[in-house]
Amino acid sequence: MRELERTAADSTEPRTPATAGRLRMAIVGRGRVGGGLSAALREAGHGVEGPVGRAGLWEGSSVIDAVLLCVPDAEIAAAAAGVAGKARFVGHTSGATRLSALDAAGAEVFGLHPLQTIAGADTDLRGCGCAIAGTTAAALELARLLALDLGMEPAEIADEDRPAYHAAASIASNFLLTLEAAAESVAAGAGIGSDDARRLLGPLVRTTVDNWLALGPRAALTGPVARGDRATVEAQRAAVEATAPELLPLFDELVERTEALAGHVGSAA
Repeated sequence: MRELERTAADSTEPRTPATAGRLRMAIVGRGRVGGGLSAALREAGHGVEGPVGRAGLWEGSSVIDAVLLCVPDAEIAAAAAGVAGKARFVGHTSGATRLSALDAAGAEVFGLHPLQTIAGADTDLRGCGCAIAGTTAAALELARLLALDLGMEPAEIADEDRPAYHAAASIASNFLLTLEAAAESVAAGAGIGSDDARRLLGPLVRTTVDNWLALGPRAALTGPVARGDRATVEAQRAAVEATAPELLPLFDELVERTEALAGHVGSAA
């Protein structure tokens, strides 16, 4: 952010994004997201209290510019009520929850959802996307500047579009792990243990993702379905049925969707 026009010693009035440099923030929520964002915001030069729980928040502390709630979606409304009157700006880090969940805070509210898995305080957010939103121009600008301060690429997502945005994120990240777990299960049928499966398949997964990023899904697609190699796909299907029959509906659905992506539906089963 730009240098402050006034430092904390100069004034106790909350700063607006237009004049903000070093913000005075509080992070509510002691989970991985709260810990990771607290560390990242401090590294970016902001004054951060927390992560803290809702009880006893800011006892004996100075004026806070913004509060960021890093709590489970179901707890956002209660947390917002708990910080009412504490700051001009209150935000949440949920990808799917609407900003109206923050109404009880009685503040200008914003959303800041890093499009990244946050495993802990050392998570690097630089280069990842970040969904932002705000109920006022100032709140939206605050979210945008915070995202930029953390090295993220901000993208404004309308409230009504948040479920679709979050579903896309889940498909790209969470469901990828479900697929890799399925791959481990089928690999076991070839006598390959989970650790070895990850070691052997990992470079393939990384290259596939890199090719998707560079070329898009259709151009990056390889394998028997893409080639229209029906015999190989049938042999794969038989192996799945023999080793992990519970995965057969998933396999069939993925073959069908991959055929559609390749542009030759019906050439493989």
